Amino acid sequence: MHKQDLIDGIRAALGSVADPERARSAQAYMKSDMPSLGVPVPHVRRIAKDAAKAAPFTSASELRDTVLTLWREASAREERYAAIDLTAARLVAADLQMLPVYEEFIRTGAWWDLVDGVSPRIRELLLAHPDLMPELLLRWSADGDMWVRRAAITSQLGAKGRTSTTLLAAVILPNLADGEFFIRKAIGWALREYGKSDPGWVAAFVAEHREQLSPLSYREAVRRLPAAAEGETR
Repeated sequence: MHKQDLIDGIRAALGSVADPERARSAQAYMKSDMPSLGVPVPHVRRIAKDAAKAAPFTSASELRDTVLTLWREASAREERYAAIDLTAARLVAADLQMLPVYEEFIRTGAWWDLVDGVSPRIRELLLAHPDLMPELLLRWSADGDMWVRRAAITSQLGAKGRTSTTLLAAVILPNLADGEFFIRKAIGWALREYGKSDPGWVAAFVAEHREQLSPLSYREAVRRLPAAAEGETR
């Protein structure tokens, strides 16, 4: 059973700070059919956090039902941001039953802001279940939905030293030939971020696959590599 009072509270709080002028710009920027309220993301996050603090979830199933209801019935993009923000609760940080929720967010959100908002949740599940999650992410990396593939590629963003390079390479390689901008960008982003922890590995990967990497992926991957490591890619 979902918490309707929490959903109503979030909607009311978002509506109270809506900015019509900012909303028009945000909707145009996102190229979204779903209206925007013009509420900045940090403010949305604070509203969701305050709402959950004022009316705590009593179970993981209650949280799942609530975020899915908020997501499915959203009339503004910020309501979907809030649904994602609510899933940051420690209550479900390692809960594999959240996977269908996240997959629904990815498939029906189908745009970079919503898909990337789920990325930290996938990472936490991977770190909590390193024996189970890689198989799923490998399937996702070959999925027919490009947003699911993007989610697989970005699933270790922020993992730093806990990144599995075997998995990182495995989800990137099936997508090297993909011409989609958002896939190419994701590949470069994932490599660039891991390069902060292990520039040598990224330099070696880029050098080995230089001919298969798109110019965009390559530029993003090497953009912040130390000079010595970047030299290995030439």
